[in-house]
Amino acid sequence: MPMAPDQVRIYEIKRVDVEGAIVIDGFPSVGLVSSIVANYLIDTLEMEQIGIVESPAFPTVSLVRNGNPQHPVRIYAGRPPADRAGRGADKIVAFVSEFHPAPTVIHPLATSILDWVQEQRCSLLVSPEGLVVEAGPQSGRPGTRPPRLNDVKVYGVASTRKARELYIEPNMIPFAEGVITGIAGVLLNEGRRRGFDVLTFLAESQSDYPDARAAAKVIETINRILLRTPLDAVPLYAEAERIEQQLLSIQRHAAERSRGESSASPSQPMYR
Repeated sequence: MPMAPDQVRIYEIKRVDVEGAIVIDGFPSVGLVSSIVANYLIDTLEMEQIGIVESPAFPTVSLVRNGNPQHPVRIYAGRPPADRAGRGADKIVAFVSEFHPAPTVIHPLATSILDWVQEQRCSLLVSPEGLVVEAGPQSGRPGTRPPRLNDVKVYGVASTRKARELYIEPNMIPFAEGVITGIAGVLLNEGRRRGFDVLTFLAESQSDYPDARAAAKVIETINRILLRTPLDAVPLYAEAERIEQQLLSIQRHAAERSRGESSASPSQPMYR
């Protein structure tokens, strides 16, 4: 049966037990913070693809990596290795995409994700986001950003009082006033309505380029307050920088392709 233009469906291509998992929203955000975070976890934990998300509103593209075609919106699952005592670690699920969904599909997409998360009995959902900060005179040009690994602040907001008191208030600056848009905003609102724990971690970020340092600070935050078996933080920034360059490469290809196509496509690539 044909799908409505804004309809969303989730297809599982491999059945995996993800009960109790931490779920990461890896859709594009300011500075591509969420995309870098999700890709870092997928690569570092060697997560396997377990599903796709489909909608007529998504870009009609296939992203080819290592000779393998990939759907625009994918679901991965995995976990850190067990500790030295052999104890199991957290289950992690990541929804990831390199393209920004059309505005008309954001609400049904977010609610479909939360429906699936609750049906699978996952424990909580995390939306990493970039928080726009004023750009310095050198920012925006590759190789000219001042080092600020320890200067990036991370703010947090939660959909429930329990999550706010457990995760946000003891560990970071609460995000008290402001606007969170897009998928993260819908997830927070739906999480509050349903009484389900949704966390948004906002790292100070530049808006005009992928910001690996901001993403790395979010990964550090997830590592510190959510994971029972911590990730190795040593390669964190180098790996985030590598993913940043990979996303910049996709940006260039998308920009080149968009110049030769009509602007009437149902969803534009996230890179403009």
